[in-house]
Amino acid sequence: MSSFEQAAGVSATDDKHSGGTCGVTFRVRCETLGHGEAIFLVPDGTDVSITFQGTPLFTSPKTFPWYSMSSPKLLTLPASSVKKPTAPPPPTNDTTTRDSITRGIATTGSSASYKYRYAVFRAGEFHRWENPSDGPSDTFHGSHTVLGVDGYDPRDEHPPHILPLRLFVPNEDYIVGDVLGVTRGTADIEKIKVRDAPALPQLSDLHARSSSGALKNNSGRSMTSLSRLDSASGERNSSYSVLPPVEKKVGFAPTPSPYHRPSARVSQRSVNLSNTDGLVVASAFLPVHLHRSDDGVWTADWDYEALLSMQTHLRVTRVGTVKWRGWHGNFMPGRTAPRDDELSPEFGVPVEERGEVERCLRPFNCVPVWCDASKFGEMYNGFCKGVLWPIFHNVTSVYSNQTEGGGASVDPLDESRHPAASEESEQYSEYCLDDVAFPIHGDGGQEATLWSAYTEVNRKFADTIIQCFNEGDLVWIHGFHLLILPSILTRRIPMAKIGIFLHTPFPSSEIFRTLWCREDLLRGMLNADQVGFHLFEYGRHFLTCCRRLLGLNYGMIPDSYGGHNLAIEVNGRHVTVTSIHAGIETDVYNNVLMQNLTIRKATTIQNQFQGKVIFCAIDRMESLKGIPLKLLGLERFLLRCPEWVGKIVLVQVGISAFERGDDYFKTKSEVLKMVTDINRCWPGTVQFQECKESEMRMQQRISLLRASDVVLVTPLRDGLNLIPLEFTISHRDALTEQGRRDGRQRGLCILSEFSSCTRVMRGALHVNPWKISEIANAFHQAVTMSEDERMRRVSTAWDFVRRVTTQRWALAVMLDLKGVYKNLDVGRYSGAGLGLGFRLLGMDTGFDSLDVGDVAKVFKNSKNRLILLDYGGTILKNDNMDSIARYQMVNNLRAPSVATKEMISAIDELCSDTRNTVFVVSGKERHALTKALGHIPNLGLAAEHGMFISWPVANIKHRRQWTTLVPDQDNSWRSIAISIMEVYTSRTHGSYIEETEMKVLWQYRDADPEFGYLQSRELEDHLSNVLKSFSVDVLHGGVEEGGYVEVRPKGVNKGVAAMHIIRTYEKFQSSRIDFALAIGDDHCDEPMLSVMRSVGRRVMEAKLARKQEPPLPPPPATVTLVDVSACDDFVSPDMETFTCTVGKKPSAAKNYLSEVDDVQELLDALNKITVRSSFSDLRMLNIDDGNVIPVGVDLPADHSETICAGIIRSASMGGFGGFGSKKACLTNEEPMRVSQSLGAYMGNLQPEEEDDDDDIFF
Repeated sequence: MSSFEQAAGVSATDDKHSGGTCGVTFRVRCETLGHGEAIFLVPDGTDVSITFQGTPLFTSPKTFPWYSMSSPKLLTLPASSVKKPTAPPPPTNDTTTRDSITRGIATTGSSASYKYRYAVFRAGEFHRWENPSDGPSDTFHGSHTVLGVDGYDPRDEHPPHILPLRLFVPNEDYIVGDVLGVTRGTADIEKIKVRDAPALPQLSDLHARSSSGALKNNSGRSMTSLSRLDSASGERNSSYSVLPPVEKKVGFAPTPSPYHRPSARVSQRSVNLSNTDGLVVASAFLPVHLHRSDDGVWTADWDYEALLSMQTHLRVTRVGTVKWRGWHGNFMPGRTAPRDDELSPEFGVPVEERGEVERCLRPFNCVPVWCDASKFGEMYNGFCKGVLWPIFHNVTSVYSNQTEGGGASVDPLDESRHPAASEESEQYSEYCLDDVAFPIHGDGGQEATLWSAYTEVNRKFADTIIQCFNEGDLVWIHGFHLLILPSILTRRIPMAKIGIFLHTPFPSSEIFRTLWCREDLLRGMLNADQVGFHLFEYGRHFLTCCRRLLGLNYGMIPDSYGGHNLAIEVNGRHVTVTSIHAGIETDVYNNVLMQNLTIRKATTIQNQFQGKVIFCAIDRMESLKGIPLKLLGLERFLLRCPEWVGKIVLVQVGISAFERGDDYFKTKSEVLKMVTDINRCWPGTVQFQECKESEMRMQQRISLLRASDVVLVTPLRDGLNLIPLEFTISHRDALTEQGRRDGRQRGLCILSEFSSCTRVMRGALHVNPWKISEIANAFHQAVTMSEDERMRRVSTAWDFVRRVTTQRWALAVMLDLKGVYKNLDVGRYSGAGLGLGFRLLGMDTGFDSLDVGDVAKVFKNSKNRLILLDYGGTILKNDNMDSIARYQMVNNLRAPSVATKEMISAIDELCSDTRNTVFVVSGKERHALTKALGHIPNLGLAAEHGMFISWPVANIKHRRQWTTLVPDQDNSWRSIAISIMEVYTSRTHGSYIEETEMKVLWQYRDADPEFGYLQSRELEDHLSNVLKSFSVDVLHGGVEEGGYVEVRPKGVNKGVAAMHIIRTYEKFQSSRIDFALAIGDDHCDEPMLSVMRSVGRRVMEAKLARKQEPPLPPPPATVTLVDVSACDDFVSPDMETFTCTVGKKPSAAKNYLSEVDDVQELLDALNKITVRSSFSDLRMLNIDDGNVIPVGVDLPADHSETICAGIIRSASMGGFGGFGSKKACLTNEEPMRVSQSLGAYMGNLQPEEEDDDDDIFF
């Protein structure tokens, strides 16, 4: 015998006569415990006043109200003939889950069971046993029935729980679920795993009762519900029970949070990238340099300074435009681009030589995108640089030119204003014509032109990518030049995993919302599967824009590989947001550092400033780079520390930025003036040199950075800037003993807080460039820093540069992109919208438009039909999405919308068929629902999510009678909830309170989205704590519509109402339901749709089990699993269920209808079938001596004349007797024969067509 069995108190004699052991974890639902109270499981027969043997159960905020054991309890199972233990287990005070379980076991033949109770302890002392008042209010608390087990006394004040041990199999683990205070019936039992034996055969038929009790194998599921196994073996153990056991009602699972949706059910596995993975990289320009010889021969080499030029083991195809001689489209206002067939190097590669360029780029796996020169210029220079660039850098006017006169923009190339422009026009034309020079915010009235160019170029990129794409490839888009490219690609290759990465900052929502095309840009990015940024700060701005402008929600969600990602939920899809900063390729820079030319240039610069601390800065000549502020900081430092005059030098390199127009010339003029002033006071302090970008390439930069001691990067707002990383690798030897021998205080960076690399270069000195004193202090700190501190800072900076290379950055982003779950089934996704409004909707497999023909065929052959319809959004247009309309209705400022006459007529006609039971289940109040639909006979109404139910009645002359779903309770919670909500309403603008007869809501749909959500979470917690002693639910939902916090009686929702209607169905029909249709439109209807779909799934599983066919696949993630076994006795084993949502969106429903008009068409079609089948039943009339007896059709006697008249009007119907006067009915002497089909009667179908094959108007 194992030590585990010994610890459990099972003797060797017990093991000899037992059938083995199993592990059982008990869990109980308990919502009535107060502060300081705990719950213990105690075996039956334990006298807690003398000795205590119990097992504690624990809970957590995530699992409440469920309390569970920390580890399984070991139960000894009886053999076919169980004998009592020869020696009782020794007494023990062990309260762990491996205590003795011999106590509490009753054995009588085949009915061995384990009895136990739950005890409530307070402050560590026994307080009381569980009692029926601890159970839910809607749970049966009637008298207990004798179950035939020895020791069971129905008169026991505290009856025990009885667990039949024959439900368990040795060497397996189970979970037993109870409800505190509910002891009647069998607990919910789930087999969770097999310890030593193969998988247990599972129950195959959930509806039919097996005579032998044998279990058939059903290996398609991982968990088995055995709660009804007891009833399945009832014939075998007839002595065990007098009445069938009642399954304990556990109720619905806790309501999930408004955002978090269960992840797709996929197996977790590791993700990796191999050389078989394909990658298509799209960027505005290819990372290559093109060269053309005088004889027309094209050559190319890698642009190693480009971030995307890194080499990798993947199969990479790069897509972009070619940049030859600085060509960016060369678009300027008033200038006309030549045609594509005109030869001009200033406007790109000549058309007839594009084939040669393509062949030249083929070894590099680069595919060029050929665009019209003027269109690309308008896109790149006009829209990207002129509109998006300043917006993305959180400025709206820094590049705007002053207007003169009537607002005409000033040409920055006006030679009268800037003579330098004329002198440098050649380099301007060759390298820099990459920006528009006119007022950019408002775009000078050129919104349509620039946006058209932007979309056209993006479509050109999409065409090229489609040609290069192979199934399974990843698509990685770079830069703000291609923000709408994911929308275009998703329409054509929806199964591709698409990522987009921005190398610029992302603006705050207040700046971004000033763009006229903001929604199109955001939706374009959200059509990707992953959006990447260098910093979380930029990603946070993006999330805020999506929340505020599009009303989307975001949070951490599990992925398919076992991790969690920050993601935005968009139309049933999850768009991952990645924040990973890029690095540099150390091998490339090490190679440049070891070149003799680099060493010579660095030595020359050091000798030029021998004995001085060299500060260097390399910036473009534009306002955003903050050069004037840097010079002001230097000036203040020298004023405060004159002892450093002549001991430091600032080498400032300015890259000409002609594309910035007026801003460039203004910045250049200001910098030159400040440099002159500083050098006048302290000669030789600032060495300023302006150069073209082509003159400051990698080798020139590395030489200057190697010679310098400190680098300054102080932009006002900047995206990816690799200068600090290049400077750090240039001085990596400062950490070695040999490198410190030169005595230089080198390797320190001074970085602006507004540069992206500030977050990763933790060893740098961080400054606010707007605060001059901080810059001056940074100068002083750099020259006076101790050796130890400097070494620590340099080491910290070098650690990031060494660890995060460009390849590792790209690998991390690609792993995140590949880890994004995207179902390979094309049916899992569906497109919606036109143009740039196109969006990809994530749907469950098989989520298709409702096939009315399928519904009609089943409806026609059914006899007992249940139809559940939502109200707003289903049978009438939903005005709940309109915030103003909602507010006006709540405050009685406008009348609520009502259904059309045609819809009411269709429902009325549907209710007239006695085979139909129709319910409208709404969130409206009773009086509103009665006023709108109360006049329809035989129509059931469920108001306020099913709290109040009016059952179908034929006579509606009297006032409708209403019943409640839950019993009347103490309503004092309403005043408490309202008083608390009023406090939050007073401090949350745009919020208001909505009261109904059942519930109280705090609406914050008109409040600030983020502040309103924060307030709602605080209110939710506040109400939950204050109202925990009341039987109410505090719900937080409707986030899609703006959001609300609701307090309603516990156990009220449309799902519970649907189950209640099914269990009460026998009041209206004598037979079981064989047809069910449920239609809803919003989140309030999801419980009803989940219940109805679960009922239909349960029937289908039983049907497949009877046929010994494979089981159904797991339900989709949108379906909330609900225990619907209580409905088994009220549904037919052959029932067909249809669930439908109005609108194409993720839902628990199986199908969808596009709009309310489609719902009316469906109801009209069902009514036509009803009329048709009524006439078809006339063929079954029995005629005997002139008396007509209709079979299957109820014909009231007082309507005989009307029926007769209807028959007479048909020329194809035969004569009948028995309906009023025979002469009135017979118009011909020769009797007319009865039509054999409805087609013969209606005249629109061929007579020989079979009735069952008719398409019935579809």
